[in-house]
Amino acid sequence: MTIRYGFLSTHPPTHCGLATFNSALAAQLDKAGIPGGVVRVAAHGTDRAPAPGVVHTWAATTPAGWRETAEVLNTFDIAVIQHEYGIYPGRDGGEVLSVLHRLTVPSIVVLHTVLTRPTPSQKSLLEEIVASAGAVVTITKTAYDRLLAGYRVDAAKVSVIPHGASDYAGAEERRHTQPHLLTWGLLGPGKGIEWALRSLALLQDLEPAPVYTVAGRTHPKVVELHGEAYRAGLHQLGASLGVAHQVRYESAYLDDAELRALVRSADVVVLPYDSTEQVTSGVLVEAVAARIPVVATAFPHAVELLTDGPGLLVPHKKPVALAAAIRRIVTKPALAATLLDRNGHGGPAVRWPAVAQRYHELAATLLTAGAGPVAVAGR
Repeated sequence: MTIRYGFLSTHPPTHCGLATFNSALAAQLDKAGIPGGVVRVAAHGTDRAPAPGVVHTWAATTPAGWRETAEVLNTFDIAVIQHEYGIYPGRDGGEVLSVLHRLTVPSIVVLHTVLTRPTPSQKSLLEEIVASAGAVVTITKTAYDRLLAGYRVDAAKVSVIPHGASDYAGAEERRHTQPHLLTWGLLGPGKGIEWALRSLALLQDLEPAPVYTVAGRTHPKVVELHGEAYRAGLHQLGASLGVAHQVRYESAYLDDAELRALVRSADVVVLPYDSTEQVTSGVLVEAVAARIPVVATAFPHAVELLTDGPGLLVPHKKPVALAAAIRRIVTKPALAATLLDRNGHGGPAVRWPAVAQRYHELAATLLTAGAGPVAVAGR
């Protein structure tokens, strides 16, 4: 039989890391002839038309919305649930556990965050989620190690499947006349763009001086709470540093082809994030897959992919170190070539077709264990 997938996650038109991940995974399985439907988690219900494939919307404002959500997921063969604190209603997003308890079909829970210092509530919730799930996926080895070391969980349930990446073969490549630095993704405090701007001011002696593209809208939760104050502050900082003319803010939504072309136009991808907890970064995975050298702060996913890999790590909130690393790459072509030669993480195994196939094999294993043999389609 063919496996039918029910996905539970934020999803377009919402723009966030989970929505992008879930959309890409669902689309890849559908492309392989493996059907599914999405239960979209949304803050304000159906205020915007959902993307194709959405079969139900769980609005955070709907009392006990988890009941209908579980009923819809139970119409599929397996539920794939993206987990992040705060995405679902309830304390720490705890109503996702109510969904898991009400499921009558096997479930795969994908953990996008595993904290080293969770609150007691966060720790207890994640342990219960793992206990209730049929299988659990972490996206990095770092997250896997954290989960097993810091939480009481059944290690036999946990697998590591990497974040998927686009295929950049044949992607348009637009080269700039100046070194092109790029950061993309949703903006908000913690993104660290201010440190990149300060580092840009330290590179004014380069000839030609670099240009810096910051692509992405402000995170919708940030807009809801603070409006565009963070973005306005970046504009003010750039002006005060004398680099405003070198910075381009691209806030329009880019489709896949446009984003691939933008990424391929970069000489350095700059990830100056403040977080010391981030175990998953889709932006980092895309940069590595596109074979662009990366300069990143030492957040966990960057440490995992860039140590002896295709980039340089720098301390958090240190623009002098950030500028020095960027300078090394843009002034020493041999270094950039050496870094890309160490790109063992950017091969076919992280392309979405291979990643989706691993989820499909895990789902087949769960169903085989509980319901007899299953034919794995899409190979």
